[in-house]
Amino acid sequence: MIVKSICELIEEVAPLSLQESYDNAGLLVGNSHMEVTSALVCIDITEEVIEEAILKKCNLIISHHPLIFKGLKQIIGQNEIERCIIKAIKEDIAIYAAHTNLDNVLSGVSGKMAEKIGLKNIQILQPKENALFKLVTYIPRSYSDKARQALFKAGAGQIGNYDSCSFNAEGLGTFRANEKAQPFVGNIDELHSEPETRIEVILPEYLKSKVLNALIKIHPYEEPAFDFISLKNSWNQVGAGVVGELENAEDELIFLNRLKTIFNLSTIRYTNLSGKEIKRVALCGGSGSSFISDAISANADVYISGDIKYHEFFDAQDRILIADIGHFESEQFTKDIFYEIITKKMPTFAVQISDSKTNPINYL
Repeated sequence: MIVKSICELIEEVAPLSLQESYDNAGLLVGNSHMEVTSALVCIDITEEVIEEAILKKCNLIISHHPLIFKGLKQIIGQNEIERCIIKAIKEDIAIYAAHTNLDNVLSGVSGKMAEKIGLKNIQILQPKENALFKLVTYIPRSYSDKARQALFKAGAGQIGNYDSCSFNAEGLGTFRANEKAQPFVGNIDELHSEPETRIEVILPEYLKSKVLNALIKIHPYEEPAFDFISLKNSWNQVGAGVVGELENAEDELIFLNRLKTIFNLSTIRYTNLSGKEIKRVALCGGSGSSFISDAISANADVYISGDIKYHEFFDAQDRILIADIGHFESEQFTKDIFYEIITKKMPTFAVQISDSKTNPINYL
Protein backbone atom coordinates (compact mmCIF):
# COMPACT_ATOMS: atom_id res chain seq x y z
CA MET A 1 0.00 0.00 0.00
CA ILE A 2 1.40 3.41 -0.93
CA VAL A 3 0.82 6.83 0.66
CA LYS A 4 -1.31 8.03 -2.24
CA SER A 5 -3.75 5.13 -1.84
CA ILE A 6 -4.32 5.91 1.85
CA CYS A 7 -4.81 9.61 1.08
CA GLU A 8 -7.36 8.78 -1.60
CA LEU A 9 -9.43 6.77 0.89
CA ILE A 10 -9.74 9.84 3.11
CA GLU A 11 -10.40 12.14 0.16
CA GLU A 12 -13.29 9.94 -1.00
CA VAL A 13 -15.01 11.04 2.22
CA ALA A 14 -13.53 14.54 2.47
CA PRO A 15 -12.32 15.84 -0.93
CA LEU A 16 -9.50 18.39 -0.68
CA SER A 17 -11.51 20.84 -2.76
CA LEU A 18 -13.91 21.20 0.18
CA GLN A 19 -11.25 22.78 2.36
CA GLU A 20 -11.49 26.50 3.08
CA SER A 21 -9.28 28.92 1.13
CA TYR A 22 -7.06 29.63 4.14
CA ASP A 23 -6.39 25.95 4.85
CA ASN A 24 -3.50 23.64 3.92
CA ALA A 25 -4.88 20.11 3.93
CA GLY A 26 -3.35 17.26 1.93
CA LEU A 27 0.04 15.56 1.75
CA LEU A 28 2.49 17.98 3.41
CA VAL A 29 5.67 15.90 3.76
CA GLY A 30 6.86 12.80 1.94
CA ASN A 31 6.62 10.90 -1.33
CA SER A 32 3.09 9.97 -2.40
CA HIS A 33 4.39 6.72 -3.95
CA MET A 34 6.26 5.56 -0.84
CA GLU A 35 5.12 2.20 0.52
CA VAL A 36 3.33 2.50 3.87
CA THR A 37 4.09 -0.01 6.61
CA SER A 38 1.76 1.46 9.22
CA ALA A 39 -0.14 4.72 9.84
CA LEU A 40 -0.50 6.76 13.02
CA VAL A 41 -3.60 8.98 13.35
CA CYS A 42 -3.70 12.06 15.57
CA ILE A 43 -5.20 15.53 16.05
CA ASP A 44 -1.97 17.58 16.11
CA ILE A 45 1.59 16.80 15.13
CA THR A 46 4.20 17.50 17.78
CA GLU A 47 7.72 16.24 18.37
CA GLU A 48 6.23 13.71 20.76
CA VAL A 49 3.96 12.40 17.98
CA ILE A 50 6.92 12.08 15.59
CA GLU A 51 8.81 10.08 18.22
CA GLU A 52 5.71 7.93 18.81
CA ALA A 53 5.54 7.19 15.07
CA ILE A 54 9.19 6.14 15.06
CA LEU A 55 8.68 3.92 18.13
CA LYS A 56 5.60 2.27 16.61
CA LYS A 57 7.30 1.92 13.20
CA CYS A 58 4.69 4.09 11.44
CA ASN A 59 5.95 5.84 8.31
CA LEU A 60 2.73 7.78 7.68
CA ILE A 61 1.13 10.24 10.11
CA ILE A 62 -2.43 11.40 9.45
CA SER A 63 -3.46 14.45 11.46
CA HIS A 64 -6.46 16.72 11.63
CA HIS A 65 -4.56 19.99 12.05
CA PRO A 66 -1.96 20.66 9.32
CA LEU A 67 1.62 20.74 10.54
CA ILE A 68 2.43 23.37 7.91
CA PHE A 69 -0.23 26.07 8.04
CA LYS A 70 1.59 29.33 7.38
CA GLY A 71 4.29 29.91 4.80
CA LEU A 72 7.80 28.76 5.71
CA LYS A 73 10.80 30.72 4.43
CA GLN A 74 13.38 28.47 6.05
CA ILE A 75 13.56 25.11 7.82
CA ILE A 76 16.40 25.35 10.31
CA GLY A 77 14.83 23.81 13.41
CA GLN A 78 14.18 27.06 15.26
CA ASN A 79 10.64 26.02 16.31
CA GLU A 80 8.65 22.82 16.83
CA ILE A 81 7.10 22.85 13.35
CA GLU A 82 10.49 23.05 11.65
CA ARG A 83 11.95 20.40 13.95
CA CYS A 84 9.03 18.07 13.16
CA ILE A 85 9.55 18.54 9.43
CA ILE A 86 13.29 17.87 9.70
CA LYS A 87 12.73 14.77 11.84
CA ALA A 88 9.98 13.42 9.57
CA ILE A 89 12.12 13.80 6.45
CA LYS A 90 15.15 12.28 8.19
CA GLU A 91 13.10 9.27 9.32
CA ASP A 92 11.27 8.96 5.96
CA ILE A 93 7.86 9.63 7.51
CA ALA A 94 5.07 11.08 5.35
CA ILE A 95 2.65 13.59 6.87
CA TYR A 96 -0.92 14.12 5.69
CA ALA A 97 -3.66 16.40 7.05
CA ALA A 98 -7.44 16.45 6.59
CA HIS A 99 -8.67 19.66 8.21
CA THR A 100 -11.55 21.88 7.05
CA ASN A 101 -12.36 19.43 4.26
CA LEU A 102 -13.18 16.93 7.03
CA ASP A 103 -15.05 19.66 8.94
CA ASN A 104 -17.25 20.36 5.92
CA VAL A 105 -18.83 16.92 5.43
CA LEU A 106 -21.74 15.37 7.33
CA SER A 107 -19.70 12.32 8.28
CA GLY A 108 -16.82 14.50 9.48
CA VAL A 109 -15.82 16.16 12.75
CA SER A 110 -19.17 17.72 13.69
CA GLY A 111 -21.05 14.65 12.51
CA LYS A 112 -18.96 12.46 14.81
CA MET A 113 -19.75 14.81 17.73
CA ALA A 114 -23.45 14.52 16.93
CA GLU A 115 -23.15 10.74 16.81
CA LYS A 116 -21.53 10.67 20.25
CA ILE A 117 -24.28 12.88 21.70
CA GLY A 118 -26.98 10.74 20.08
CA LEU A 119 -28.55 13.25 17.71
CA LYS A 120 -31.09 12.25 15.05
CA ASN A 121 -32.15 13.94 11.78
CA ILE A 122 -28.73 15.53 11.36
CA GLN A 123 -28.34 18.36 8.83
CA ILE A 124 -25.58 20.81 7.91
CA LEU A 125 -25.78 23.99 9.99
CA GLN A 126 -24.28 26.41 7.44
CA PRO A 127 -24.40 24.90 3.92
CA LYS A 128 -21.69 25.78 1.42
CA GLU A 129 -22.56 28.36 -1.22
CA ASN A 130 -21.60 28.41 -4.92
CA ALA A 131 -20.10 24.91 -4.86
CA LEU A 132 -22.46 23.24 -7.35
CA PHE A 133 -22.50 23.12 -11.14
CA LYS A 134 -25.02 22.00 -13.73
CA LEU A 135 -23.74 20.07 -16.72
CA VAL A 136 -25.81 20.44 -19.88
CA THR A 137 -24.96 18.24 -22.84
CA TYR A 138 -26.53 17.00 -26.08
CA ILE A 139 -26.14 13.45 -27.34
CA PRO A 140 -27.77 11.20 -29.99
CA ARG A 141 -30.89 9.59 -28.53
CA SER A 142 -29.52 6.09 -28.97
CA TYR A 143 -26.61 7.00 -26.65
CA SER A 144 -28.59 8.86 -23.97
CA ASP A 145 -28.97 5.89 -21.60
CA LYS A 146 -25.26 5.07 -21.79
CA ALA A 147 -24.37 8.72 -21.23
CA ARG A 148 -26.59 9.09 -18.17
CA GLN A 149 -25.19 5.92 -16.60
CA ALA A 150 -21.61 7.13 -17.21
CA LEU A 151 -22.36 10.53 -15.66
CA PHE A 152 -24.06 8.96 -12.64
CA LYS A 153 -21.14 6.57 -12.15
CA ALA A 154 -18.77 9.55 -12.16
CA GLY A 155 -20.75 11.12 -9.29
CA ALA A 156 -23.12 13.50 -11.08
CA GLY A 157 -26.85 13.53 -10.37
CA GLN A 158 -26.68 13.41 -6.55
CA ILE A 159 -29.31 15.62 -4.89
CA GLY A 160 -29.69 15.14 -1.15
CA ASN A 161 -30.81 11.56 -0.47
CA TYR A 162 -31.41 10.86 -4.16
CA ASP A 163 -29.02 9.72 -6.88
CA SER A 164 -29.30 9.24 -10.66
CA CYS A 165 -31.11 12.60 -10.91
CA SER A 166 -31.29 14.19 -14.36
CA PHE A 167 -33.52 16.24 -16.64
CA ASN A 168 -33.96 15.12 -20.24
CA ALA A 169 -35.56 16.76 -23.26
CA GLU A 170 -35.76 15.61 -26.86
CA GLY A 171 -34.81 17.91 -29.70
CA LEU A 172 -33.08 18.23 -33.05
CA GLY A 173 -29.39 19.08 -33.41
CA THR A 174 -27.85 20.42 -36.59
CA PHE A 175 -24.26 20.59 -37.83
CA ARG A 176 -22.16 20.55 -40.98
CA ALA A 177 -18.78 18.81 -41.05
CA ASN A 178 -15.90 20.35 -43.00
CA GLU A 179 -13.27 18.43 -44.94
CA LYS A 180 -11.05 17.94 -41.86
CA ALA A 181 -13.81 16.35 -39.78
CA GLN A 182 -14.59 12.69 -39.18
CA PRO A 183 -18.30 12.89 -38.39
CA PHE A 184 -20.04 10.11 -36.45
CA VAL A 185 -23.16 10.77 -38.55
CA GLY A 186 -23.75 12.91 -41.62
CA ASN A 187 -21.58 13.65 -44.64
CA ILE A 188 -18.80 16.16 -45.31
CA ASP A 189 -20.10 19.60 -46.44
CA GLU A 190 -23.74 18.56 -45.94
CA LEU A 191 -26.03 20.11 -43.31
CA HIS A 192 -27.16 17.27 -41.04
CA SER A 193 -30.05 17.06 -38.57
CA GLU A 194 -29.83 14.54 -35.75
CA PRO A 195 -32.44 13.62 -33.10
CA GLU A 196 -30.69 14.36 -29.79
CA THR A 197 -31.37 14.29 -26.06
CA ARG A 198 -30.51 17.26 -23.87
CA ILE A 199 -29.26 15.91 -20.53
CA GLU A 200 -28.88 18.07 -17.41
CA VAL A 201 -27.21 16.84 -14.20
CA ILE A 202 -26.02 18.51 -10.99
CA LEU A 203 -22.51 17.93 -9.64
CA PRO A 204 -20.11 19.42 -7.08
CA GLU A 205 -17.22 21.49 -8.40
CA TYR A 206 -14.57 18.98 -7.38
CA LEU A 207 -16.08 16.35 -9.73
CA LYS A 208 -15.96 18.51 -12.88
CA SER A 209 -12.90 16.85 -14.41
CA LYS A 210 -14.06 13.33 -13.59
CA VAL A 211 -17.57 13.92 -14.96
CA LEU A 212 -16.26 15.63 -18.11
CA ASN A 213 -13.85 12.77 -18.79
CA ALA A 214 -16.73 10.31 -18.42
CA LEU A 215 -18.83 12.32 -20.87
CA ILE A 216 -16.10 12.61 -23.48
CA LYS A 217 -15.32 8.90 -23.20
CA ILE A 218 -18.93 7.84 -23.85
CA HIS A 219 -19.94 10.57 -26.34
CA PRO A 220 -19.81 9.40 -29.97
CA TYR A 221 -19.33 12.89 -31.46
CA GLU A 222 -15.92 14.14 -32.45
CA GLU A 223 -16.82 17.53 -30.90
CA PRO A 224 -19.40 16.98 -28.11
CA ALA A 225 -21.34 20.05 -27.01
CA PHE A 226 -21.58 20.73 -23.28
CA ASP A 227 -21.82 23.57 -20.76
CA PHE A 228 -20.90 23.79 -17.09
CA ILE A 229 -23.16 26.36 -15.41
CA SER A 230 -22.21 27.68 -11.98
CA LEU A 231 -25.15 27.56 -9.57
CA LYS A 232 -25.88 29.94 -6.68
CA ASN A 233 -27.68 27.22 -4.73
CA SER A 234 -26.71 26.26 -1.19
CA TRP A 235 -25.31 22.73 -1.05
CA ASN A 236 -26.99 21.33 2.06
CA GLN A 237 -24.87 18.17 2.09
CA VAL A 238 -21.65 20.09 2.69
CA GLY A 239 -20.72 22.93 5.04
CA ALA A 240 -19.89 23.95 8.58
CA GLY A 241 -21.39 22.44 11.72
CA VAL A 242 -24.49 20.31 12.10
CA VAL A 243 -27.89 20.54 13.75
CA GLY A 244 -29.99 17.62 14.96
CA GLU A 245 -32.42 16.47 17.62
CA LEU A 246 -32.28 14.40 20.78
CA GLU A 247 -34.66 11.48 20.90
CA ASN A 248 -35.97 12.79 24.23
CA ALA A 249 -35.75 16.33 25.58
CA GLU A 250 -33.35 16.83 28.50
CA ASP A 251 -33.00 19.29 31.34
CA GLU A 252 -30.22 21.82 30.62
CA LEU A 253 -28.00 20.79 33.54
CA ILE A 254 -28.49 17.11 32.85
CA PHE A 255 -27.51 17.71 29.23
CA LEU A 256 -24.42 19.75 30.16
CA ASN A 257 -23.28 17.09 32.60
CA ARG A 258 -23.78 14.44 29.93
CA LEU A 259 -21.52 16.50 27.64
CA LYS A 260 -18.86 16.45 30.36
CA THR A 261 -19.01 12.67 30.45
CA ILE A 262 -19.07 12.13 26.67
CA PHE A 263 -16.17 14.49 25.96
CA ASN A 264 -14.28 13.76 29.19
CA LEU A 265 -14.37 17.41 30.26
CA SER A 266 -13.21 18.95 33.50
CA THR A 267 -15.14 22.15 32.76
CA ILE A 268 -17.67 23.73 30.38
CA ARG A 269 -18.09 27.45 29.81
CA TYR A 270 -21.77 28.24 29.22
CA THR A 271 -24.32 31.04 29.24
CA ASN A 272 -27.22 31.53 31.67
CA LEU A 273 -29.68 28.68 31.99
CA SER A 274 -33.19 29.55 30.82
CA GLY A 275 -35.03 26.66 32.41
CA LYS A 276 -36.27 25.23 29.12
CA GLU A 277 -35.45 21.70 28.01
CA ILE A 278 -32.86 20.79 25.40
CA LYS A 279 -34.24 19.06 22.31
CA ARG A 280 -32.68 20.65 19.23
CA VAL A 281 -28.87 20.77 19.27
CA ALA A 282 -26.47 22.67 17.00
CA LEU A 283 -22.72 22.18 17.16
CA CYS A 284 -19.45 22.73 15.35
CA GLY A 285 -16.13 21.08 16.09
CA GLY A 286 -13.11 23.29 16.67
CA SER A 287 -13.46 27.05 16.54
CA GLY A 288 -17.11 27.72 15.73
CA SER A 289 -18.10 31.03 17.32
CA SER A 290 -18.96 32.52 13.91
CA PHE A 291 -21.91 30.11 13.59
CA ILE A 292 -23.83 31.19 16.71
CA SER A 293 -26.29 33.16 14.60
CA ASP A 294 -26.81 30.11 12.36
CA ALA A 295 -27.62 28.00 15.42
CA ILE A 296 -30.18 30.59 16.54
CA SER A 297 -31.69 30.69 13.02
CA ALA A 298 -31.93 26.89 13.10
CA ASN A 299 -34.06 27.17 16.28
CA ALA A 300 -31.52 25.20 18.29
CA ASP A 301 -31.88 25.11 22.07
CA VAL A 302 -28.12 24.82 22.57
CA TYR A 303 -25.00 25.50 20.53
CA ILE A 304 -21.81 23.56 21.31
CA SER A 305 -18.36 24.51 20.04
CA GLY A 306 -14.93 25.77 21.15
CA ASP A 307 -12.88 28.98 21.24
CA ILE A 308 -15.86 31.22 22.02
CA LYS A 309 -14.69 34.65 23.22
CA TYR A 310 -16.12 36.61 26.13
CA HIS A 311 -18.11 39.10 24.05
CA GLU A 312 -19.44 36.36 21.77
CA PHE A 313 -21.30 34.81 24.70
CA PHE A 314 -23.49 37.94 24.64
CA ASP A 315 -24.68 36.91 21.16
CA ALA A 316 -26.89 34.32 22.84
CA GLN A 317 -29.20 37.12 24.06
CA ASP A 318 -31.13 34.55 26.11
CA ARG A 319 -32.30 32.94 22.84
CA ILE A 320 -29.97 29.96 23.05
CA LEU A 321 -27.72 28.15 25.51
CA ILE A 322 -24.07 28.37 24.41
CA ALA A 323 -21.64 25.72 25.64
CA ASP A 324 -17.91 26.04 24.98
CA ILE A 325 -16.35 22.62 25.54
CA GLY A 326 -12.90 23.48 24.15
CA HIS A 327 -11.27 23.27 20.72
CA PHE A 328 -9.32 20.05 21.20
CA GLU A 329 -12.08 18.45 23.24
CA SER A 330 -14.66 18.95 20.48
CA GLU A 331 -12.33 17.43 17.85
CA GLN A 332 -10.87 14.55 19.87
CA PHE A 333 -12.92 11.88 18.08
CA THR A 334 -11.44 12.84 14.71
CA LYS A 335 -8.85 10.11 15.26
CA ASP A 336 -11.72 7.61 15.26
CA ILE A 337 -12.94 8.99 11.92
CA PHE A 338 -9.55 8.39 10.28
CA TYR A 339 -9.37 4.90 11.79
CA GLU A 340 -12.86 3.99 10.58
CA ILE A 341 -12.33 5.34 7.05
CA ILE A 342 -9.16 3.31 6.51
CA THR A 343 -10.12 0.06 8.25
CA LYS A 344 -13.52 -0.03 6.54
CA LYS A 345 -11.83 -0.38 3.15
CA MET A 346 -8.67 -2.13 4.37
CA PRO A 347 -9.49 -4.08 7.54
CA THR A 348 -6.08 -5.74 7.73
CA PHE A 349 -4.03 -2.55 7.28
CA ALA A 350 -2.09 -1.43 10.37
CA VAL A 351 -3.62 1.81 11.67
CA GLN A 352 -2.71 2.99 15.16
CA ILE A 353 -4.33 5.77 17.20
CA SER A 354 -1.85 8.14 18.80
CA ASP A 355 -1.52 8.05 22.60
CA SER A 356 0.40 11.34 22.73
CA LYS A 357 -1.20 14.23 24.61
CA THR A 358 -1.22 17.14 22.17
CA ASN A 359 -3.78 19.45 23.76
CA PRO A 360 -1.71 22.52 24.79
CA ILE A 361 -4.39 23.67 27.27
CA ASN A 362 -4.60 22.44 30.84
CA TYR A 363 -7.33 23.07 33.43
CA LEU A 364 -7.30 23.34 37.23
